[in-house]
Amino acid sequence: MFTVIGLMLGGMAIGFLLRRQEFSWINKVITSLIWVLLFLLGVEVGGNRQIVEGLATLGVEAFTITLACVLGSCIFAWGLWYLLYKKKGGKA
Repeated sequence: MFTVIGLMLGGMAIGFLLRRQEFSWINKVITSLIWVLLFLLGVEVGGNRQIVEGLATLGVEAFTITLACVLGSCIFAWGLWYLLYKKKGGKA
C-alpha cells in the first residue's frame, strides 16, 4: 500500500518538477502501457480457474448491476430535469 502511494507521490513530484518540459510522446506511451495492463489482466483472469468457471454467473450479475445503474441514472436525471425546468415553468 505504501509502495503504491509512494510511487504515485514520486510521479507527482517528478511531474511537478518537469511541468515546463514538452512531452508530446507521453500520450502514446500511456496508451501503450494501458493496453499492456489490460492484456496482462486478461491473461491473469483467463488463468484463474474459479473466475473462468463462474464467468456465466459473473456476466449475469454484471448485466443486472449495469442495467440497474443505467435505469437509476435515467430516472434521477429525469427527476432533476423535471425539478429544474418543468416545475418552475422554465423552457427545456
